Amino acid sequence: MSAVAIKGWCPGALRPMRSGDGLVVRIRPRDGRLDAKQAAGIAALAERYGNGLIDLTSRANVQIRGVSDEGHGPLIDGLARLELLDRDPESEARRNILVTPFWTSGDDTFSLAGELEQALAGSPVGLPTKFGFTVDCGIERALASASADVRIERSLAGEFIVRADGAEHGRPVARSEAVQVALALVEWFVNSGGAKGGRGRMAAHIATGAKLPDALRGHAEPARVIAVPRPGLYPQGAIVGAAFGQLTHAALTYLAGCAQGLRMTPWRIILAEGLRQMPYCEGLVTQADDPILRVVACSGAPACREAHADTRALAAALAPHIAADSRLHVSGCAKGCAHSGSIALTLVATSEGFDLVRGGSTRDAPVARGLTGAGIVADPSMLVGGADAAHL
Repeated sequence: MSAVAIKGWCPGALRPMRSGDGLVVRIRPRDGRLDAKQAAGIAALAERYGNGLIDLTSRANVQIRGVSDEGHGPLIDGLARLELLDRDPESEARRNILVTPFWTSGDDTFSLAGELEQALAGSPVGLPTKFGFTVDCGIERALASASADVRIERSLAGEFIVRADGAEHGRPVARSEAVQVALALVEWFVNSGGAKGGRGRMAAHIATGAKLPDALRGHAEPARVIAVPRPGLYPQGAIVGAAFGQLTHAALTYLAGCAQGLRMTPWRIILAEGLRQMPYCEGLVTQADDPILRVVACSGAPACREAHADTRALAAALAPHIAADSRLHVSGCAKGCAHSGSIALTLVATSEGFDLVRGGSTRDAPVARGLTGAGIVADPSMLVGGADAAHL
């Protein structure tokens, strides 16, 4: 199989993307979860047909890297045997659902995610490639900061609500009508012009003046938000991370062997179900205060052909110098694939060195240009500058 495509959209399994280290094959776990057999199978396929590296993405997906053109067909066959494929690339692209990892059997999150997935598979509505959903039905919301356009949540009063991203409040719904109302929001978004150009998002559409119809507008205040979780033990299992969200096939094999299943998250960490003690394996981040969690970086050169620098080497060198309450993003180019939003410190690689942005994203104006990686490592205080340098 040779379905290789150009950049500018999210890759999939059926529609991979070429990068500097080969094809990137993205797998979208159903309902945000891999069972132990699926996780072990992905690890084996990554070792056999890729370069052995598996990415955890900000959309709670996993990516096998370094796949050759010749290896893509056998890899797809293996994923089909693991029941991890959609019927076509279009169905695959529509199944963009984030599921809170903290679901329990009694809160309806898992069943609602399955119903929404089935409904989207049969929907003829064309959506922008990055348009997505959250199913976050715990008493507290875990996915409020995650990128999504339509959200199925709970209110402060504990009732189900459906909320358009960008809207402060949500519409209360019965459990049986949650998916139907979510799809009605999608239909309104498309019919009101939000999907024009194939790159529209719900919050931007509302911000430009689009008015939700009365039938989809609500006044229920969403439940309170919990902080982004860190590695540690939780009632559902153990949360572990990986430096820059990249696992080796050996580390994934290890997790598959000791957990009941793996719940994927948009924070590039994994909840390993059922564990009552932290797993320890080379390549896993298990300490909540590990400095490597303070930095985010894309694949960088040479893995990405668009990157101007080795981003991860620089980010790793700077991690111990970043304050515990701050974060640094090192991007190989201006696209900001690893982190699209604002962050305390951003370094953007260019053909002339690194640009520095404070309190913004790769799209914002830098406060300094043409910095060298060696110079920044030698004097990390230049990242904050002035009187703030003492607090780096």
